[in-house]
Amino acid sequence: MIEKIKILWQSGGLFKISTGVIVGAVLGYSYYYFIGCKTGTCAITGHPLNSTLYGAVMGLLLTFTSKKKD
Repeated sequence: MIEKIKILWQSGGLFKISTGVIVGAVLGYSYYYFIGCKTGTCAITGHPLNSTLYGAVMGLLLTFTSKKKD
Protein backbone atom coordinates (compact mmCIF):
# COMPACT_ATOMS: atom_id res chain seq x y z
CA MET A 1 0.00 0.00 0.00
CA ILE A 2 2.76 2.43 0.91
CA GLU A 3 4.58 1.55 -2.30
CA LYS A 4 1.51 2.46 -4.35
CA ILE A 5 1.24 5.81 -2.56
CA LYS A 6 4.91 6.52 -3.25
CA ILE A 7 4.45 5.72 -6.93
CA LEU A 8 1.37 7.96 -7.14
CA TRP A 9 3.17 10.79 -5.40
CA GLN A 10 6.24 10.53 -7.63
CA SER A 11 4.21 10.35 -10.83
CA GLY A 12 2.13 13.40 -9.91
CA GLY A 13 -1.03 11.30 -9.69
CA LEU A 14 -1.69 12.05 -6.04
CA PHE A 15 -1.38 15.77 -6.69
CA LYS A 16 -3.80 15.49 -9.62
CA ILE A 17 -6.34 13.52 -7.58
CA SER A 18 -6.18 15.79 -4.54
CA THR A 19 -6.48 18.88 -6.74
CA GLY A 20 -9.57 17.40 -8.41
CA VAL A 21 -11.16 16.64 -5.05
CA ILE A 22 -10.43 20.11 -3.65
CA VAL A 23 -11.67 21.93 -6.75
CA GLY A 24 -14.79 19.75 -6.82
CA ALA A 25 -15.50 20.45 -3.15
CA VAL A 26 -15.11 24.20 -3.65
CA LEU A 27 -17.40 24.11 -6.68
CA GLY A 28 -19.95 22.00 -4.77
CA TYR A 29 -20.05 24.46 -1.90
CA SER A 30 -20.21 27.37 -4.33
CA TYR A 31 -23.20 25.77 -5.99
CA TYR A 32 -24.92 25.46 -2.61
CA TYR A 33 -24.09 29.04 -1.67
CA PHE A 34 -25.09 30.77 -4.90
CA ILE A 35 -27.75 28.50 -6.43
CA GLY A 36 -28.73 25.90 -3.83
CA CYS A 37 -32.17 24.99 -2.57
CA LYS A 38 -33.47 27.64 -0.18
CA THR A 39 -36.17 25.49 1.41
CA GLY A 40 -33.83 22.70 2.47
CA THR A 41 -35.91 19.96 0.83
CA CYS A 42 -33.40 19.17 -1.94
CA ALA A 43 -31.28 16.12 -1.19
CA ILE A 44 -27.96 17.40 -2.50
CA THR A 45 -28.20 21.19 -2.47
CA GLY A 46 -30.27 21.59 0.68
CA HIS A 47 -27.29 21.29 3.03
CA PRO A 48 -23.73 22.59 2.50
CA LEU A 49 -22.06 19.36 3.61
CA ASN A 50 -24.01 17.29 1.07
CA SER A 51 -23.20 19.57 -1.84
CA THR A 52 -19.53 19.83 -0.82
CA LEU A 53 -19.15 16.05 -0.59
CA TYR A 54 -21.00 15.60 -3.87
CA GLY A 55 -18.68 18.06 -5.57
CA ALA A 56 -15.62 16.33 -4.10
CA VAL A 57 -16.80 12.94 -5.36
CA MET A 58 -17.49 14.40 -8.81
CA GLY A 59 -14.00 15.94 -8.86
CA LEU A 60 -12.52 12.59 -7.87
CA LEU A 61 -14.41 10.78 -10.60
CA LEU A 62 -13.37 13.30 -13.21
CA THR A 63 -9.70 12.98 -12.30
CA PHE A 64 -9.88 9.18 -12.45
CA THR A 65 -11.60 9.13 -15.83
CA SER A 66 -9.22 11.52 -17.58
CA LYS A 67 -6.74 9.68 -19.78
CA LYS A 68 -3.28 10.65 -20.91
CA LYS A 69 -2.93 11.29 -24.60
CA ASP A 70 -0.03 9.44 -26.18
